[in-house]
Amino acid sequence: MAFQQFLNKIAPLAKLTKTELQLLSAPEHVWKAELSVSGKKYPAYRVQFNSARGPYKGGIRFHPEVNEEEVTNLAFWMSLKTAVADLPLGGAKGGVRINPKDLTPKEIEKLSRAYIRAFYQHLGSQQDVPAPDVYTTPQIMAWMLDEYETLTGKKDPGMITGKPLEAGGSKVRDIATALGGVYVLEEAVKKIGLSSKKVAIQGFGNAGSNMANLLWKAGYTIAAVSDSQGAIYSASGLSIDRVLSVKEKTGQVSLVPGVTAITNDQLLELAVDILIPSALSGVITKKNASQVKAKIILELANGPTTQEADEILQTKKILVIPDILANSGGVTVSCFEWQQNLAQESWTEVEIKNRLKEKLVGAFLQLWKKYSAAKYDFRTAAYLYAINKILAAERQRGFKP
Repeated sequence: MAFQQFLNKIAPLAKLTKTELQLLSAPEHVWKAELSVSGKKYPAYRVQFNSARGPYKGGIRFHPEVNEEEVTNLAFWMSLKTAVADLPLGGAKGGVRINPKDLTPKEIEKLSRAYIRAFYQHLGSQQDVPAPDVYTTPQIMAWMLDEYETLTGKKDPGMITGKPLEAGGSKVRDIATALGGVYVLEEAVKKIGLSSKKVAIQGFGNAGSNMANLLWKAGYTIAAVSDSQGAIYSASGLSIDRVLSVKEKTGQVSLVPGVTAITNDQLLELAVDILIPSALSGVITKKNASQVKAKIILELANGPTTQEADEILQTKKILVIPDILANSGGVTVSCFEWQQNLAQESWTEVEIKNRLKEKLVGAFLQLWKKYSAAKYDFRTAAYLYAINKILAAERQRGFKP
């Protein structure tokens, strides 16, 4: 849903004044450029939505469908995500409209450096801190950092996160999104008193595969997983070690022997306790929502549930843990990386995991309190909480509602 439509819908519940609605309806800055690589030109964007709670934060994606509207929407949601997780950061997003698969590694490096040359005056550890996103990597972050420091003539490793460890990156970043999801899910399981823990996970990329592995090791039954090629199911539970091994060797989970092959659509409708969409947006729709049997949906993907589906899930009393909380482990550990860089420290794996758990469990409990005391759903509770935190910061800075 475009963020303006969302704001118009939520405004009465949030009791937003006209001035507050106007403030939240437009980004603070929209920067645009045209990057030239090997004689071809590519549109590039950096949208800085809100900085009331701290420097802008948000990924840079290289994707053929990147456009200003998409980047602006994502920057808005990033502002809510950092607020929900109570991070001292705002929200931003960036992107280049390109298919990186069409470029050589050297051209990818040139593109990465060109992006920083276009926008470096608007970036920095006290201004705007990018990170990896779709089709961008730790190596790309390292090239971007190098270009930034070359242009500014100063060391500032905190100007970008998701870097390789050797370039000032943080431990746990590789599993942060999934691990944060585990911490949030375990609290939700306790709150609704869920005794059976049978799970279906749609998507077996970084987030989905790590989620499957972490939950499997924690004693959950992983009944089904999928990738873009298909899905597999076992009523008694899959061996995730085996699935990971086959996926690594063949690139397809559907080639695991001795299990039942199903479709991605069938996975969403399985008789499981917990459903974790971890891949694409808009997969739970008004067409299939009535067939969802899970008691908890944990949105590890961005926007996997449509608005129409949400309304159906509410009537079925399914607890939907929204993406702005469920997948905020990634940006939380990115925040930790930024803080380590600023302090010139390197935290241990145990320390980072403890801090991540404290942050996300704390956020979940705050939202549960709001949700329990109100008549609306958990997603709405999360949105209202985030918006109120942003507006509180704006008022403290002198904004007159």
